[in-house]
Amino acid sequence: MTFIPFARPDLGAAEMDAVRAVLESGWLTTGERVHEFEAAFAAAVGAKHAIALNSCTAALHLALDAIGLRAGDEVIIPAYTFTATAEVVLYFGATPVLADVDARTLNIDARRVAEAVTARTKAIIPVHFGGLAADLDALRAVAAPRGIAIIDDAAHAFPSRYNGKYIGAVSDITCFSFYATKTITTGEGGMLCTDSDAYAARCRLMSLHGISHDAWKRYRAEGSWYYEVVAPGFKYNMTDIAAALGLAQLRRADAMRARRQEIAERYNAAFEGHEFELPAFGDARDHAWHLYPLRLPRGADRGVFVDALRAREIGASVHFIPLHLHPFYRDRYGFTPDSFLVSTAEYEREVSLPIYSAMSDAEVDAVIGAVTAVIRGASRVLAG
Repeated sequence: MTFIPFARPDLGAAEMDAVRAVLESGWLTTGERVHEFEAAFAAAVGAKHAIALNSCTAALHLALDAIGLRAGDEVIIPAYTFTATAEVVLYFGATPVLADVDARTLNIDARRVAEAVTARTKAIIPVHFGGLAADLDALRAVAAPRGIAIIDDAAHAFPSRYNGKYIGAVSDITCFSFYATKTITTGEGGMLCTDSDAYAARCRLMSLHGISHDAWKRYRAEGSWYYEVVAPGFKYNMTDIAAALGLAQLRRADAMRARRQEIAERYNAAFEGHEFELPAFGDARDHAWHLYPLRLPRGADRGVFVDALRAREIGASVHFIPLHLHPFYRDRYGFTPDSFLVSTAEYEREVSLPIYSAMSDAEVDAVIGAVTAVIRGASRVLAG
């Protein structure tokens, strides 16, 4: 069997046809397909507004702008996340305040959030790790009495549900990713969802240079060449090419999620009874299953484990290197590995296995066989 990569997009004739139709139309940038994608995505998650953008990072940036983040403010985020969650806070001269995560779910721990709140706290950004929704009720109990906004980093969380509602229709603002490895993809792309008319208007304005009319409206037959710049905005718009791909993926999103759940359940059945810690998942039907984060026994040599999988033609990854271990954040804020003990300890034993809807049953069998063989045969993996 050829090498099984950690991630692979699930693309077919529908995606090819959708992109080809846009190319043949002669209109490639933000236009009808983007607006169609926005409407379809808003309906899918139950949000009033959806704004298509060129990345989840752009969505997070616009969300913080919309709530009025300013220099000197603070935003509480998990230590266990990708750098984008923190870097957008720094764009404003504000401070990302790290909080540790729950050892079982790897989602931000509301108790640690409560301890981190100050008079300068403007927002909390939970990350729904791997597609498992964070405890938003507990976070809301901290945030609501203090007027603190909750902005979901839902890069992993489409389509995830929390208490019967889709992520995207729960918090003040929700930011999704459609990067090439995500549960649906536009190659590069993101979506911002909110029920707030004011937030949506500000984000839409700032997403395209702060000008009063987008190009699609200006260059249509009924449009006008005239526009006004009303704010110093950004260049964050999505193209019709990307949106066409997204629309085709969106129509298949439920089926692709169901396939990932099947794979997760096969992994769970195969690895239960070994010394692994299986992922937390609650009701598996509510989980997006963007990641399958297997955790090795404490003290295991992860490097040996990952190398042994690669030798068996299986790709794997690690999510995430916590922010406090990266040189920039470590040096800027004086963090040590002990600053966030749970994040450090869980990172050191986490391995993300391939889980994507394009995997064949034979590929799933190969991953299961390789993982169990490595654990049985490689004593160095378990060396403490």
